[in-house]
Amino acid sequence: MKYLSEVSGPDSRVKGDKDSGRVSPLLSTEVFSRRLLDWFDVHGRHDLPWQHDRTAYRVWVSEIMLQQTQVATVIPYFERFMQRFPDVKALAEASQDEVLHLWTGLGYYARGRNLHKAARVVVEQHAGEFPTDSLDAMAALPGIGRSTAGAIIAQSTGRRAVILDGNVKRVLTRLHALEGWPGRPAVERELWHLAEHYTPEQRVVDFTQGMMDLGATLCRRGQPDCERCPFADVCVARARGEQKRFPESKPKKAIPLRHTRMLVLSDEAGRILLEQRPSQGLWGGLWGLPQFDSDAEIDAWLDTHAPGAERDEPWSSFVHVFSHFRLEITPVPARGGRVDGVAEGRLWYDPQAPESVGLAAPVKKLLASLAPFALSQPPSR
Repeated sequence: MKYLSEVSGPDSRVKGDKDSGRVSPLLSTEVFSRRLLDWFDVHGRHDLPWQHDRTAYRVWVSEIMLQQTQVATVIPYFERFMQRFPDVKALAEASQDEVLHLWTGLGYYARGRNLHKAARVVVEQHAGEFPTDSLDAMAALPGIGRSTAGAIIAQSTGRRAVILDGNVKRVLTRLHALEGWPGRPAVERELWHLAEHYTPEQRVVDFTQGMMDLGATLCRRGQPDCERCPFADVCVARARGEQKRFPESKPKKAIPLRHTRMLVLSDEAGRILLEQRPSQGLWGGLWGLPQFDSDAEIDAWLDTHAPGAERDEPWSSFVHVFSHFRLEITPVPARGGRVDGVAEGRLWYDPQAPESVGLAAPVKKLLASLAPFALSQPPSR
């Protein structure tokens, strides 16, 4: 390696945990931050929407949206969200339905529900001000963990706070060729030790953004651009030619396939009956089509709730993929019947004039496909 003089002296090795016995060479905090910031000043991202009027609220919303979601996808959602909810009080006063409606399409809907819960906690328990003077208080808010709390504090106040999101984990894991899946507690402890060591006291806003940008734009998961990386000469994974090996993947498990049948019950006006999902669990709090395990269950439900309704043959099944399982969905159309009013937790939805309610992604796609077609025919997909 070049620049061996830049490797720290007395504290130049991170002691591995007793299980792994790993040790890794360290750059000094000063050298690491100088290299990163020199790169960030020229190549970093400086014009993202949440970097303007940089408040704790705006940074928080962006950080939650960016969890497991690309920047390009987040930007239009963030801008619509800020237009409707310009501050935490406006968000806290909104209904969950309205929040989830604006979240529809971003996925991982627990993030939206927790965002709404956290806004109410900030208003009710912190007088509408984020507790940026306390990492523990920030991390205690719904949906905010240690790294997100650090990012909010660093980005909104400029005070030193350490982050360790997926991008930062990838950079540090490759730099030190850190063995093991980062989700393992022992590996995560080592990564926090490294992140703590490298985070400087000065220019923390740019440093934390630079770490995220480096992982997102150069130290990418599939195709790292090592030639342009400011740490190429001291990266252990690159020296071994093993960049793509790090970080190690989570041990794989077979992804199960589940099945459900969704009832597409329409009235004479072409409206579709929707039900609100329980607040916890799959698609929690969102509106969707009534779900069943079999046609017999559908028939029993129709006899009770829509006597006289005619069930048609099922439409073609399709698969919706989640992170931990796949769901095969079979739409089952039905029409008519005597539906006397709509119980709480149900509504009639007009695909031609959709309401502002949060919809599960496959349900939104299915309903959108119904709008231009007669309900006697399967929608084209």
